Amino acid sequence: MKLPVYDRTGQPTGEDVELDANVFEQEPNEHAMYLAVKVQRARMRQGTHAAKNRSAVAGGGRKPWRQKGRGAARAGTIRSPLWRHGGTIFGPTPHPYRMDIPKKVNRLARRSALSTRATEEAIRVVDDIAMDAPRTRELVDLLKGFELEGEKVLILTPDHRPNLVRSAGNIKGCTVRVGIEASTMDLLNHRVLLILKETLNPISEVLGGQKRRTAEVAEAAAAD
Repeated sequence: MKLPVYDRTGQPTGEDVELDANVFEQEPNEHAMYLAVKVQRARMRQGTHAAKNRSAVAGGGRKPWRQKGRGAARAGTIRSPLWRHGGTIFGPTPHPYRMDIPKKVNRLARRSALSTRATEEAIRVVDDIAMDAPRTRELVDLLKGFELEGEKVLILTPDHRPNLVRSAGNIKGCTVRVGIEASTMDLLNHRVLLILKETLNPISEVLGGQKRRTAEVAEAAAAD
């Protein structure tokens, strides 16, 4: 699949790039994407919820009344869950919600998400977005050039760019991620992907195994 390269004003530069078929032209695996999103959402939960049981509620250090002779039901503590202001029965306790999936499934999910966006023609390749200081106005103008005002846009960069991240901080729906670190939920939660041209090779190496295949071809050529 070939896509045109645009400049930061949204105009074609006349250059085309070939997307890695092993990453952007795969049959989407919906179950893998579901698992990846489920894992990420689970990891976002703090798991700090708690309720006091009968041992944690203050008070109740002595028996309210004697065992027999009053004609009332026997009681051992005023903090019994059956009493008002007593402890909670089977209340929530702090525990981690962390889940894990195999790395291959995670990579499959991200390939599926990228292939889905490619099929929907929701990928734009940008030559570069260089900023020597945070400038929200420049990023707003860039989105206007691509007619993406008010849309949920994910910008994928080859490395961490603090100025670009800070520029997108005040734009609703606009997010910046390092290409190889973008999760499946990031890719699916945005309608359009703006991918910097230099980001394509790292993505292919990590998700498509391009580096491994290149090494295998070199080894085979050396053996011949």
